[in-house]
Amino acid sequence: DEWKRRAEVVGRAEELRARLEPLADADADAYSAFLAGRSAETTERIVAIPYELAELAAEVAELAAEVSAGGNPNVTGDAEAGADLAAAAASVAARLVALNAADGDERVRAASELAERAAAAARV
Repeated sequence: DEWKRRAEVVGRAEELRARLEPLADADADAYSAFLAGRSAETTERIVAIPYELAELAAEVAELAAEVSAGGNPNVTGDAEAGADLAAAAASVAARLVALNAADGDERVRAASELAERAAAAARV
């Protein structure tokens, strides 16, 4: 049912927002901690947090693309803008993972794929 799916999308979008909002501060805190004292723990945080951001941003882009494709002209522009912003966030997060991860860390490839998935969603 179309109305049921809309409610699911709105609910999931709210869940994603609730998870994403604190990650911005967590990322800044992690980077500050890394600069204050480089260790395995601080390095892990500056990889793990951007990786999670890439995961969530890819899902946001896909949800936004779904909303845009739904055909409601009242939300199409906002949904397209949301997909573009989420794709940009996924791309930046993937770049941070690649810059900070150890050689051979599987998250580098996975984050790149998430960014590609987000970009593909934004193009739809």
